[in-house]
Amino acid sequence: MKLGFIIPNFPNERRVALLPEDIGTFSNDIVVENGFGQTMGIGDEEYEAKGCTVADRQTIYATCEAIFSLKLIQPSDYDYIRKGQIIVGWTHPYGSGKPFMTDQAIPKELVVVDLDNIKSKIFYKDQVVPIDWLEPNFVCGNSIMAGKASTHHALMSFGLMPTTSTKVAVLAAGNVSQGAFTAIAKLGADARMFYRKTLHEFKENIESFDVIINGIEVDKTCDHILTLADQKRMKKNCLVIDAAADAGNAIEGTHATKVSNPIYEKDNVFYYVVDNSPTVYYRNSSKIISKAFSKHVYHQDVQIYLDMIAQHSKRGD
Repeated sequence: MKLGFIIPNFPNERRVALLPEDIGTFSNDIVVENGFGQTMGIGDEEYEAKGCTVADRQTIYATCEAIFSLKLIQPSDYDYIRKGQIIVGWTHPYGSGKPFMTDQAIPKELVVVDLDNIKSKIFYKDQVVPIDWLEPNFVCGNSIMAGKASTHHALMSFGLMPTTSTKVAVLAAGNVSQGAFTAIAKLGADARMFYRKTLHEFKENIESFDVIINGIEVDKTCDHILTLADQKRMKKNCLVIDAAADAGNAIEGTHATKVSNPIYEKDNVFYYVVDNSPTVYYRNSSKIISKAFSKHVYHQDVQIYLDMIAQHSKRGD
């Protein structure tokens, strides 16, 4: 089957999800869009030398059974998407990708493969099928990069170089938080990491922090990590960096921001909620993504997603 790679037209996205150096024995015929590697200085001929076909965007949609887009496919491409097509990438069906599911996936009976770093799933009609052969944290390097990039980008955009007197709270201990803690600690800030069991200690002293970095992503059914009441107690001009980019969920009332306009202010508190922050360091992040996805995802025949749906339906799960 044909797996087509399109250049993501998500705002400010510059990462390249497949580099020629990582192309090996893939089960699919690979088709890449003209100029696919341009942000990394990679010419089309380098992909052709690896056995890939280079085509324009419309042709890829028209001829490939599966489409890979690192970030959400934007409305400008909706007319190209064919009924029953397989869409692979970071699709976020329960979050930012919900409008795509409503407008495109359900009406066109698309097979949507969400490559979540922890729990990857296939969405088709009313079915949700776990991808059990994808190990958790298969692309943890990008999550760590998200923590680092969010921290650096937010501080620069806010105009703050931390000092030893800058008090910072980093929430949680996952990959994103570890990246954020590494970044902020190297800048010399007085940083402390708080875990779920010690969040009460953080909240008791919430008004003392100059910067708060969140690395927790929560389900919509869960309680907010920081409620509106918590936020009212924050220090004036506190910078809140949601490195998990879990807009409105982990931190109540927040909304997503973009690389081009990353921070907004509300009630004397400043918020950074960029949902593709690793693109700030797109050269590093592209290498991480390409290597991990080539090893764990691209080598699989995309037919496997259709087979998993068929098996799921047969079992009546």
